[in-house]
Amino acid sequence: MSTAKDDQTGVKELTPTRPKSLWLNRDYMLLWSGQTISNIGTEVTQLAFPLLILSLTGSAAQAGFAGALRALPYIIFSLPAGALIDRWDRKRAMIFCDTGRAISLASIPVALAIGHLMILQLYLVALIEGTLFVFFNIAEAACLPRVVPKEQLPAATAQNMATDGITALVGPSLGGALYTAGRFLPFLADAVSYTVSVFSLFFIKTKFQKERVAARRKLWVEIREGLAWLWHHPLIRFMAILTGGYNFVSAGYVLIIIVLAQQQHASPFIIGLIFAIGGIGAVLGAIVAPAIQKRLSFGQAIIGASWLTMLFMPLYAIAPNPLVLGIITAASFSVGPVYNVVQFSYRSALIPDELQGRVNSVFRLVAFGGQPLGLALTGLLIQNIGVIQTVLISSVGFIILAIAATANRHVRNARPLNEVGAG
Repeated sequence: MSTAKDDQTGVKELTPTRPKSLWLNRDYMLLWSGQTISNIGTEVTQLAFPLLILSLTGSAAQAGFAGALRALPYIIFSLPAGALIDRWDRKRAMIFCDTGRAISLASIPVALAIGHLMILQLYLVALIEGTLFVFFNIAEAACLPRVVPKEQLPAATAQNMATDGITALVGPSLGGALYTAGRFLPFLADAVSYTVSVFSLFFIKTKFQKERVAARRKLWVEIREGLAWLWHHPLIRFMAILTGGYNFVSAGYVLIIIVLAQQQHASPFIIGLIFAIGGIGAVLGAIVAPAIQKRLSFGQAIIGASWLTMLFMPLYAIAPNPLVLGIITAASFSVGPVYNVVQFSYRSALIPDELQGRVNSVFRLVAFGGQPLGLALTGLLIQNIGVIQTVLISSVGFIILAIAATANRHVRNARPLNEVGAG
């Protein structure tokens, strides 16, 4: 069943009537299920990548450098990717990206099988993975308001966050077990997960963008429109900067936990369990996030999440064993979904469809642009001054960010989500 709707150009467009429950929204469930499998694969290799590099080189700095290469494409490609995603067929772009990522990850088991795996190949795979992720991630964020209506965005975002928690629960422990059984297995599993994602995308019927009737202009002109939109919305602009600060400071979280656990003589499987315990916290955070969003204002939720993040970080410096590491990780990971549900659903409802790719690309450039430096810096700090000192430096960064969130009047005075409309 569908209803006719006039868009801003006056062209009638058939829009499917959305079911009230996300679980009855066929296209969303296809998107969600494919990404659930894909995200489990990503969590598997997120643990396996540093473990493999540490086993090959014994260098935390090189493990951090590989992570930096995986995040570097956001700086290089984010802005043009947003404009191109608003031009291209978003679904086709997502299919192409996950096909490329599957092939790239599959090259690692092949190299291990023939005995010719080099650190240069791992760096190259990290760079390809990161590049294709930029395009896929922007397209996915842009298409979500098409797959679900505005009133379902908080629920859909919360379900995605809960799924991230479940994958964080399952993925690392599975990754540790697979890595213990064979170093090639985590990368093979991730390649298969991307293949599953490709098949799920093929069966989605909803168009991932409105029909474009305006003539194409120069790419830089379209990029500038996305920059201008974000710049003239001080709340979204500040949230991009704040999120960027958090991603910079926490970029080396995984490496910090791995090194702390290794110093406590934890095996790869136990390290995976630490992240699995953390995943429990992420699931719980995602479950309560919609209720928190309804009961608290935007400012209360963002400011509260900021101070909780600051409180949990220094506890890593005094964790005596892997179990406590897992408990702290669970507490820390429970905060992220609340922050993400609140800010992502808010900006998704606010951004016009024709600007979704461009504005999200600008937001993500600011939000993720500092990750390569953060990852590289974390690896260098761990190697040169020690992991405990690195934790304390990160804690100072979180204090600064919590103060900034509290002091910002746009955060404190943000309108409720039900009063927000794209335009």
